Amino acid sequence: MSTTIVLGAQWGDEGKGKLMDILSAQANLSARCAGGNNAGHTIVVDGTKYHFHLLPLGLMNPSCMNLLGSGVVVHVPSFFHELEQLHRQGINTEGRIVISDRAHIALDLHQLVDGLEEVELGKANIGTTKKGIGPAYSSKASRSGVRMGDIFDEEVFERRLRALAEGYRKRFGDLLKGYDVEGELQRFKTFRSQLREYVVDAMPLMASAQTSNANILVEGANAIMLDLDYGTYPFVTSSSTGIGGAFTGLGLNPFKIKEIVGVVKAYTTRVGSGPLPTEQLNDIGEKLQEVGKEFGVTTGRRRRCGWLDLVVVKYSTAMNYYTSSGGSEDFCAGRLADEQDSINLTKIDVLDSFPELKIATEYLVDGHALESFPANLAVLEKVEIKYATLPGWQTSTTGMTNYYDLPVNARKYVEFIEEAVGVKIKSIGTGPGRGDIILRS
Repeated sequence: MSTTIVLGAQWGDEGKGKLMDILSAQANLSARCAGGNNAGHTIVVDGTKYHFHLLPLGLMNPSCMNLLGSGVVVHVPSFFHELEQLHRQGINTEGRIVISDRAHIALDLHQLVDGLEEVELGKANIGTTKKGIGPAYSSKASRSGVRMGDIFDEEVFERRLRALAEGYRKRFGDLLKGYDVEGELQRFKTFRSQLREYVVDAMPLMASAQTSNANILVEGANAIMLDLDYGTYPFVTSSSTGIGGAFTGLGLNPFKIKEIVGVVKAYTTRVGSGPLPTEQLNDIGEKLQEVGKEFGVTTGRRRRCGWLDLVVVKYSTAMNYYTSSGGSEDFCAGRLADEQDSINLTKIDVLDSFPELKIATEYLVDGHALESFPANLAVLEKVEIKYATLPGWQTSTTGMTNYYDLPVNARKYVEFIEEAVGVKIKSIGTGPGRGDIILRS
């Protein structure tokens, strides 16, 4: 396996969790590289649902070590709450989860500020999860943040937290009066002793794993269209959600990458504000939402739904280089003859009852096709979408595990995507269960 990176190819919520769960069965180390507890994965094992927000899914594999890397922001109360939830469900995590001492802390203070900033933006709000992720990354970038390693130097931790709180008070005044800095400092007195077994220098761990050719699974959070640099800015998250964030968030060796998998939902969804060009504000959108159970794992918000957008998938593929080499070839030497693009298509079963399906293939402005997904949102508002119309299959695909058991029109849908985008779809999700997946050779 060497190193496999799993990334979201749309606006998140593509169903990355199932693939990560499958791949973690062979992983020696599973690692989160970016984001925080704003992410959300649900996996179903023997009828039981397990919800993950901050922790890596590799915890489901009893022989897998797990890491929250330097690029992650950690809300410590949520870390312990999520561990406790897994323990209650019979998952033993003892000795199998560590946090990089370089990872920044998402404080309760950051969560309060997140809500205030959304109010400040008014109708132009981003639609964040209010988990404090944006303010935590802002503190990191302005060099005023607090890192996990700082917790163990009480004087440094207190000084940095007080300075951060004072800076926010100058900005928000009485709006911040509900925040108790003494209370947060007191809570961390308890966390300080509890965290000692979890916080480590992650660089030796990563170096050892890569030198020994351990099977490493990198669990991407969110997706490329929410990337701080390449997403629909400013309606994005605050971290690097693409391939770049995987390298910087973990200190990965680029010569050890075996596979980069892009996860694509068979239709398109996003939660929160911002552009969604193929959104269907009609019965179709409502049906996708209801059949697909499109409600956020982290917030419970209804997701906006629309047809599959291949302009987005092509853009995502160009950004993240979804690639499977099938060996230990030098990834940086260029794409070799036996390399193939690697896509995991999810939730095709949600489309089972549609008599007709549409797929966006091009964006047109003034009659001219755009070469790529535009950075300028004003341009995006003006696009005319060119759709291809395909017949539905109106037969249940739920639980299918063999590609040739799929209805002919379902296979045509898959193959249309492959031909239009120039990708190989290696796996297809056919339901919520752990085994509801087609693995193509």
